[in-house]
Amino acid sequence: MTQATTIKRIGFIGTGIMGRPMAEHLMAAGFELAVYNRTVEKTNLLVAAGARLAQSPADAARDADLVITMLGFPSDVEDVYLGTDGLLTSARPGTYLIDMTTSSPELAREIHDAGEVAGLHAFDAPVTGGEAGAQAGTLTIFCGTDERTLAPVTDALKAMGRLVIPFGEAGNGQVAKLANQVALSGCMLGLVEGLAFAKQGGLDMHKTLGALMTGTAASAAMRAFGDKILDGDYRPGFQVKHYVKDLRLALEAAEDEELTLPGAETAAQLYALLQEIGGGAMGTQALALAYTDERTGAEAGLDWSALDDPDDDAQAASGSGRAHGHAHDGGCGCGDEAR
Repeated sequence: MTQATTIKRIGFIGTGIMGRPMAEHLMAAGFELAVYNRTVEKTNLLVAAGARLAQSPADAARDADLVITMLGFPSDVEDVYLGTDGLLTSARPGTYLIDMTTSSPELAREIHDAGEVAGLHAFDAPVTGGEAGAQAGTLTIFCGTDERTLAPVTDALKAMGRLVIPFGEAGNGQVAKLANQVALSGCMLGLVEGLAFAKQGGLDMHKTLGALMTGTAASAAMRAFGDKILDGDYRPGFQVKHYVKDLRLALEAAEDEELTLPGAETAAQLYALLQEIGGGAMGTQALALAYTDERTGAEAGLDWSALDDPDDDAQAASGSGRAHGHAHDGGCGCGDEAR
């Protein structure tokens, strides 16, 4: 830590897939942590390493110079910050409150404004990099604040991420992160559709992936997920249910600005379908299962029968192969011959 840093005690709320390794990096950097999670067992490793177990978000904020939240959904953020005994009423004046959840830009601005009234420094700082980036400490952190406000907490953020980027105003960190998620949606669609097309054509899939990785079709998504898809590895580094949430937030924000995002809309529909048939806890690479036959999906843990009627409103909005009018049970793959 630099001489200018005054942050010593940190309350960390949300120690799941992303939060726990982020908190571990803070402890390794010498910060004192109080940790809270609704599922207490998810704090065990941190407590064993020396963190104090907090009994509530308010308790985690007690005596903290900085409170970091890494939660699941905007409703969780709203409850932790604005609810009874929330951080805006329980944190000491002068405390920094940083929400690293991917959430609503509007909610981030509301929390910031309420924090200003209470004498608190609250801003949004969502991340990208997934579980691997959290474990490696190489996250990119999109900060909805200016450089001056960021300065006292920069060392703490750099303990968790490689790039800490200020975007000037509250809510802008969320806008930047949602832009990331929109861009990623196109990469994921291109990846799974390219692989589905190659498989349908009878190509050697590993040879095809290697070839694609040498050209302009290559992407970070292809590097991260290509082999996992071919190996049938759908374990989450970032869960489908959270990506559904992120794309919904992006589309809502775009609608507010009268901007149409047809690519992101298609991805959102397909991911919503995947969640509906049981893939919500899978990694985002499981989108590839929407392009396989029903048997393959069932072996991975999906249940197409969860879609009660292929002609009902939810199914028609899902963007699945069935909603496109296909009579077979092959998802979006349009045939089983090469599978």
